[in-house]
Amino acid sequence: MDTLGIVEAKTIASGAALADAMMKAADIELLRASTICSGRFLIYVSGDRAAVNASVEAAQEAPLASGRALKGAFVISQVDPQVMAVLKKDVPLEQVRAIGIVECRCVSAGVVAADAAVKRADIALARFVSGQGINGKSYFVMSGDVASVQEAAETARSVLGSDLVDTVVIPGPDRSVVRALIKEVS
Repeated sequence: MDTLGIVEAKTIASGAALADAMMKAADIELLRASTICSGRFLIYVSGDRAAVNASVEAAQEAPLASGRALKGAFVISQVDPQVMAVLKKDVPLEQVRAIGIVECRCVSAGVVAADAAVKRADIALARFVSGQGINGKSYFVMSGDVASVQEAAETARSVLGSDLVDTVVIPGPDRSVVRALIKEVS
């Protein structure tokens, strides 16, 4: 299961209906179907490429999806295992030389940017935050050496285009800041 499907619906009601249509369209695993801020609904599915494509197409072609229900829909083939681990919140905290934070206007584009960044540079994806409590936006935290984190941040910037809110690279971050960003310590 190396393919990830992401559908971000503009409303909760339409999102629930789209999740149901996706599950009925193909043999896929539902990883997440839940609300996020701004009244949106986020759906992650995984499976083989053909099945995930069919499920995302079912969401895009659903009668209620006619332009107004979808915020984003993506299929990522050969998704990096780090992306799957961070979405499942299964990431260890290691020695960090630099961190980068990339903030995105929506969740679906953020997942695509995180996958591109981790495939482009020698970084560890440390955390992905999707929409809840941050007005439907997303952000991800990555670590590695300064040059690699800068390369990954630049990749994310170019992938996101107008969906980019902000990005920063912090060389030699304070340990308490790293812990707060990665492990959600207040």
